[in-house]
Amino acid sequence: MVDLFLDRVLVENNWDQDERNTEREISGLLENRILMLFFAAAECRKCQEFVPVLNDFFKRLKDPAYIEYPKLLALIYISLDQSEEQQEKVLKEMHKRVLFLTFEDPYRRELQAMFKVKDVPTVVVLRPDGSVLSPNAAQDICRYGSDCFQNWQESAELVERTFMLNEEFDNLAPFRSATDPVRRLKYKTEDDKRKKKWWNLWGKGKDANEEEQEEKDETWDTKRKEGNKGIWRRR
Repeated sequence: MVDLFLDRVLVENNWDQDERNTEREISGLLENRILMLFFAAAECRKCQEFVPVLNDFFKRLKDPAYIEYPKLLALIYISLDQSEEQQEKVLKEMHKRVLFLTFEDPYRRELQAMFKVKDVPTVVVLRPDGSVLSPNAAQDICRYGSDCFQNWQESAELVERTFMLNEEFDNLAPFRSATDPVRRLKYKTEDDKRKKKWWNLWGKGKDANEEEQEEKDETWDTKRKEGNKGIWRRR
């Protein structure tokens, strides 16, 4: 994910249009986040209609005015405009936390070819490892609003670590939600090692010494209980 923009200049869509171009800055903006690449053009009527919807989606997940803890999400506008003035027209309508590539950067077209973007608006959703979670989530955003982020988060196995205690993070239960089969089919998630961990929890990974020790412990507990009963009867 971070590697995708390490050698590039990302600009924040704030009043000063601050440039971020160091490895530390890019990592701070993109690491451990779900990334949305928004391909659009000012002259596209569908794009004009979609921008307010995307804005509302992003605000409800990132703006403290809507949510107490902003989600691990980043949005980059990839302009397919014909002029810098057209690009600025779109950016004026977008949230101040949106990032974008400068109009002069040819990487915009490289990204378009990389993700095979043919129509606009297109929102490519990427996991933190850079793999594609959704080739175009525009319809999902229009239909489900900010609720679809939960599906992305679970599919990407993105963990909100900021407000978790260490022991809570270490002891995460290896379970998936009830909607996991549908989500895995839709977003084509890959199998992880949790099945193996779950199997080990049932004893497949135990060696003979551990099992033998458990039998000894059980025998000792039984004898101790019987001994206690005998003492009780004598009293």
